[in-house]
Amino acid sequence: MLDPGIRRDDGLSCYVGPCVTARLQCAPAKDTDTPHALKTSDFNYDLPDALIAQAPLPERSASRLLLVPPAPAPFGDLGIRDLPALLQPGDLLVFNDTRVIPARLFGHKATGGRVEIMIERLLGGGRALAQLGVSKPPQVGSKIELDAGGQAEVLERVGDGFWTLQFDVSEPLEDWLQHAGQLPLPPYIQRAPGADDAERYQTVFAREIGAVAAPTAGLHFDEPLLESLRARGVEFGYVTLHVGAGTFLPVRVDDVLQHKMHSEWLSVNAGLVEQVQRTRAAGGRVIAVGTTVVRALESATRLNEGGDAQLQPFEGDTRIFIYPGIPVRSVDALLTNFHLPESTLLMLVSAFAGQSRVFAAYEHAIRERYRFFSYGDAMLLFPQEHVQQEPAA
Repeated sequence: MLDPGIRRDDGLSCYVGPCVTARLQCAPAKDTDTPHALKTSDFNYDLPDALIAQAPLPERSASRLLLVPPAPAPFGDLGIRDLPALLQPGDLLVFNDTRVIPARLFGHKATGGRVEIMIERLLGGGRALAQLGVSKPPQVGSKIELDAGGQAEVLERVGDGFWTLQFDVSEPLEDWLQHAGQLPLPPYIQRAPGADDAERYQTVFAREIGAVAAPTAGLHFDEPLLESLRARGVEFGYVTLHVGAGTFLPVRVDDVLQHKMHSEWLSVNAGLVEQVQRTRAAGGRVIAVGTTVVRALESATRLNEGGDAQLQPFEGDTRIFIYPGIPVRSVDALLTNFHLPESTLLMLVSAFAGQSRVFAAYEHAIRERYRFFSYGDAMLLFPQEHVQQEPAA
């Protein structure tokens, strides 16, 4: 059994096109021990469109880093390259090693109507779960002629807005997509993907194919930064969580508890569990690189008979939903990008570091002109109950 204090939902969220980036009204930020009182409007904030990063910086590790220690310590305006000085020998950075697939395809129905295909998940055997951009829902059994060659047959409708497709293409689907598909940049990036995106919208440690969105906190790491961290004595560990398109969606119900989370596949292996145990035993800290790592580790965390949280190997789907009032037990710090208003990721970050503290940090970041979202800057957060250590010399 998963920890009963962590909510798991059935159902899938649906990708519905460009995210609303119009200015939003700021809601008063407040911490609460009563999750049932949470409203989606509590997670609105006002973001100028000019702060949404539309392209990566020339160098991965050139991004800024907002240090968010527990209150009342002041925020720190730093750079990603300062990260080694903020960590201690024996700390463990946990990355998500998923690799983004070129998941966007185009074609037409037999009637001539245009179809946009957004693959959500590879199912094996040439099948895929996908969302379809069409004027009218297709009939089960109908064929989509693909612009890149081959066909996709509509097998069944799955949930709200998802379809299972059977691809008839010249290679195994996973290989064929590498040259036939288009990289699915997030909907708030208002341009077509370019040649640079094929590299820059992947982490340097991406290896497990299956995501349709990048684990963006990992995009800041390049080989020089990784080498600096190794020299500092920081250890690296990896989980896999295949990020779905639902990660970009705002919550569309007013009562947070009524939200239905999207499903994502993850793997936390025994080697990573042993790394975490060794780190804890030696007094080191576990630092998640991205909210996807938190979701993976929390999905694999159980309560033992004494009521203590224990990480265990886990592989399978998760619909874990973490919001203020739900404890995050698996990590001691979180490196993450800035997240969309009214999103489940903003709720997760608020659960970890405190809602009022996170909103104060966002206000500071907007005032200081940080870059937001996938190609934007990062923040390093510590939970309120932790005492922030002084940066190393």
